[in-house]
Amino acid sequence: MNRYPRDMRGHGQTPPRANWPGDARIAVQFVINYEEGGENNVLHGDAASEAFLSEIVGATPWPGQRHWNMESVYEYGARVGFWRLHRLFTAMNVPVTVYGVATSLARSPEQVRAMQDAQWEIASHGLKWIEYKDADPEVERADMMQAIRLHTEVTGTRPKGWYIGRCSDNTVRLAAEEGGFAYLADTYADDVPYWMEFDAHDQLIVPYTLDANDMRFATPQGFNSGDQFYSYLKDSFDCLRAEGGRMMSIGLHCRLIGRPGRIMALKRFIEYASGFDDVWFARRIDIAEHWMRQHPHIRRERPSQMDRNTFVARYGGVFEHSAWITEGAHDLELGPAHDSAIGLHNALARVFRAATPQQRLGVLTAHPDLAGKLAAAKRLTQESTAEQASAGLDALTDAERAEFTALNDAYVAKFGFPFIIAVRDHDKAGILAAFRSRIDNDRDTEFATACTQVERIAELRLAEMLP
Repeated sequence: MNRYPRDMRGHGQTPPRANWPGDARIAVQFVINYEEGGENNVLHGDAASEAFLSEIVGATPWPGQRHWNMESVYEYGARVGFWRLHRLFTAMNVPVTVYGVATSLARSPEQVRAMQDAQWEIASHGLKWIEYKDADPEVERADMMQAIRLHTEVTGTRPKGWYIGRCSDNTVRLAAEEGGFAYLADTYADDVPYWMEFDAHDQLIVPYTLDANDMRFATPQGFNSGDQFYSYLKDSFDCLRAEGGRMMSIGLHCRLIGRPGRIMALKRFIEYASGFDDVWFARRIDIAEHWMRQHPHIRRERPSQMDRNTFVARYGGVFEHSAWITEGAHDLELGPAHDSAIGLHNALARVFRAATPQQRLGVLTAHPDLAGKLAAAKRLTQESTAEQASAGLDALTDAERAEFTALNDAYVAKFGFPFIIAVRDHDKAGILAAFRSRIDNDRDTEFATACTQVERIAELRLAEMLP
């Protein structure tokens, strides 16, 4: 099957109600990335020095050498920046999640004790702060297991959350397969949590952020002052709070936001957000556990994952007596976006629209007359029977039946196919009015109108079958 794995639909137009505690309109969540002492460094067995997210503009790796200046930037984060953030968050009684690189945590026991004393969540940020995009999956899996082991030794408990950041396309799958994480965060795809399925395992995803993130102080076209950072956080907060039911993640790094020229912007934002009584400040594990209670995952049959026979059997009647359309749709590039009524309808309609005029005429002639002989003989499909009954066409007066019969005969004689209309969109009077009006169309206009109505009927049928 030609299948597209990425999910471009997500929660769709209307995300589920978050139902945050205390009827909060927004969940605000701060992450402190603790990477100091876990960065690329020949002392750590790496091939070169670190070059990412520092004050050194245009830094490049130094193969086989220590980079003293780079090391000191990271050391500032551990020695000074962390404690500055710790004082701020504990003084303002705001909970925090730490993304802790396992080797960084192992080299910072006092900071770990302070995190635990403050009841911060310590999630795993991998074994080392290194790039995994080209890693062999088994090497990445081995590092993951070592990270969990070391994290557990250093903190006393295994991590419940996972975020690697510099990940591969295997990272989320590998972490889900490990089976012990309440949530994974290596995605930036949404403003609320969502579920992913990996074989028999249902994995909650709590997405992270790269925009409301102090890393922008160290990237091109990023923030060059605390005021810019504050303004961006405030605008993000205001938007998400106005929408309601959203989550705002804010990413921080000890060596970046922990500098004195930036930390006051963070303080101003916390003061601003704290001024509203409908804000829930939470750790990521709190958000994950809340979402699991409110929105436990329910597996359902997905059209894009059905084999051909099942797919055709299930949806072959959506376009009246035209299973060839369903067969053609199954051959398209389907994915999660087609597992909804609108998505699957689009795939089916593509096949119908690409067909020859003669093939489309065959679909039109497969439709029964409205309130015609087949209806009287109870020989309509189950779908058509229910649709005609919904508009009262199964209970006509003698005069109405006579008018429908005359219109049907005249229409078919003129156009060569039956009158087609999405009866669920109309009542009996509206159907008769459309019938009287459309019979005056030229054939090309009416052929196009009838095809549009065929698509509409299919859409309404799918809406009853899929969310």
